[in-house]
Amino acid sequence: MKNGFSEFKIGEDLLKSIEGLGYKKPSEVQEKVIPEVLLNKDVIVKSQTGSGKTAAFGIPLCEKINWEENIPQVLILTPTRELAVQVSDDISNIGRFKRIRAIAVFGKEPISEQERKLKQKTHIVVGTPGRILDHIDRGSLDTTKIKYFVIDEADEMLNMGFIGQVEGVIRRIPKKRVTMLFSATIPEEIKALCERHMDRPIDISIKSQKLITDNIEHRLYYVQYDKKLEALNNILICEKPETAVIFAKTKENVDMVFEYLKSKGYSSNKIHGGLMQKERLEVMEKFRRGEFRLLVATDLASRGIDIEGITHVINYDLPVEKEAYVHRIGRSGRAGAKGKAISFCANEGNNLLMDIEAYIGFNIPVYNQLDEKEIEENKEVSIKLLKSKPKAKKEKSKVINSDITKIYLNGGKKKKIRPGDIVGAICNIEGLSADDIGIIDVQDSVSYVDILNGKGKKVIEQLKTMTIKGKKINVDKAKK
Repeated sequence: MKNGFSEFKIGEDLLKSIEGLGYKKPSEVQEKVIPEVLLNKDVIVKSQTGSGKTAAFGIPLCEKINWEENIPQVLILTPTRELAVQVSDDISNIGRFKRIRAIAVFGKEPISEQERKLKQKTHIVVGTPGRILDHIDRGSLDTTKIKYFVIDEADEMLNMGFIGQVEGVIRRIPKKRVTMLFSATIPEEIKALCERHMDRPIDISIKSQKLITDNIEHRLYYVQYDKKLEALNNILICEKPETAVIFAKTKENVDMVFEYLKSKGYSSNKIHGGLMQKERLEVMEKFRRGEFRLLVATDLASRGIDIEGITHVINYDLPVEKEAYVHRIGRSGRAGAKGKAISFCANEGNNLLMDIEAYIGFNIPVYNQLDEKEIEENKEVSIKLLKSKPKAKKEKSKVINSDITKIYLNGGKKKKIRPGDIVGAICNIEGLSADDIGIIDVQDSVSYVDILNGKGKKVIEQLKTMTIKGKKINVDKAKK
């Protein structure tokens, strides 16, 4: 069976990783965007989150990258740190066999660590506007070779007040470039931005998607404020979610709901803006792997977070912005799967509810309180389930990374070791060539190297008997 992506005339190394990631047939946004970007056209793409747009720009950009060039050729702006990390991971996976190096930069993470990464060969930089500006102004991000510029989730940039910073970035990158803008909606300010900074852009609108897919069943329960935790517990007992995200509108409410679930021993975790960046990324990574069942979150987690198998989205609090309802429930019912969106609301005639219903174009069906008998009957089985982890999720990147070994060397810049020295040593091993070497990360006193094509074990064994730059170097498989 021929992979549908081969019609785009992209390189074998990309087709190999696309296949490994499980992409078989291009989605509508990929079908329309990839050919235009391959022709170096500016594009304005109106497309919802969850439509496959990261690959729509990621695939042609990886194809266009000149691997030999050491300084960034692509700059991608995203509104949130979580999205920056996800986009750079997705692109790294797409470009895995072409050895594309994509890095994410964002605030609340030490700038020095990011500067170190940017000093090394980097093809693609993904980041939040403020931190990208910082790096450009410090001189740690060289923009002279930027040929492709992507603004992802442009409407969210606008909502978060980042448009001024986006303009600041545009002023600091080469005028001769290809610009792509992706947005779920195209408000006037975004139109104006496109007119100012794009060259005869092609408008691509993905109309076939409804605001909300038919795969999601909606329910509304009227619940008084002081009864909400109990109602949440009853819903969880009756619904038995495989994986759920529970949205609350403030950090305080997230903490309160999480503490309640934790006190019951349920498999849960939380994410909100008050947590350290490292913690937030770790929580999302664990959720992605299926290490816990229930994630309590603020709207931070409602955009662009693509996690397999979320069966339920529960709006413990209704969102303040009507658009956020669509983003929240879009975490479920992805890629053709079925999902349920359950919302709590204090009373009829609630303004937030009326705004949401007007926006989505239908009234959310109201359900009566759950039946005591049903709760009792399900209790024992459900509580056991809720205390357990969900089924482990298969990580997309697992397949393509299965024959890649990351190796660790206990030498770096302080021992005057450069990437070229490591390549030279590995290429001296019989049966290895530069094609078997992936991304090299040389730090002050250690280095990491990706060895491709299942040859990691051989490289570790052989390097142990060799020297690099005349020095004996300890070599091992890198710990995760």
